Amino acid sequence: MRRNFTYTYSWIIIIAIAIFMNCALAHAAQSPQNDTSNYFPAKKKPKKGFLNLTFPPFHAGVQSTVKLSIPRTDDKLLSNVEVYPNPITDQINLKYLISRNSNVTIKLVDVLGNDVIPMFSQRVEPGERTFSYALPSKLNRGFYFIRVSAGTESVIKRISVL
Repeated sequence: MRRNFTYTYSWIIIIAIAIFMNCALAHAAQSPQNDTSNYFPAKKKPKKGFLNLTFPPFHAGVQSTVKLSIPRTDDKLLSNVEVYPNPITDQINLKYLISRNSNVTIKLVDVLGNDVIPMFSQRVEPGERTFSYALPSKLNRGFYFIRVSAGTESVIKRISVL
C-alpha cells in the first residue's frame, strides 16, 4: 500500500513540476518592452514552452470512418496457423497464411522434439493454404506437436492423438 501511494504521488509531482517549468519558461521568454510610449501594446502570440503540449481537437460523439492502412516491413511471413480437429483420431487438417513465396515445412514432432513424421516440404505461393494429412495407424496415442516452418519463422501447435 505504501509503495503504490509513493509511486502514484511521485508521478503527480513530476507532472506538476513539468507543467510549472513549461509555464515559467514561456513567461520568461517574453522580453520586457523598452519603449514606454505605447501603453497598450499589440497582442502577441503566446510563446510555447519547451514541452509543446498540443492536443488534437475533440468533438464529442464523432467517430472517424477512415481506416488507416500502414504498410509494415516487419510483417510476419507465417501467420494464422490453425490445427483442427483437436484431439485428432485419423486425419490432421491444417490452415495457415503465407505472406510471401517461401519454402514451407510441416513436421509432426514428439514431446522430446524428435521428428516423427515429415508431412510436407515444398515451395508455396502467398495466400491462405489448407493441408490435410491422414495419420498412420502405427502412431501411438498421446501428445504431439506440429511444427510449421516458413523461411526463418516457425510456429508450433500442440495436438493430442486418440
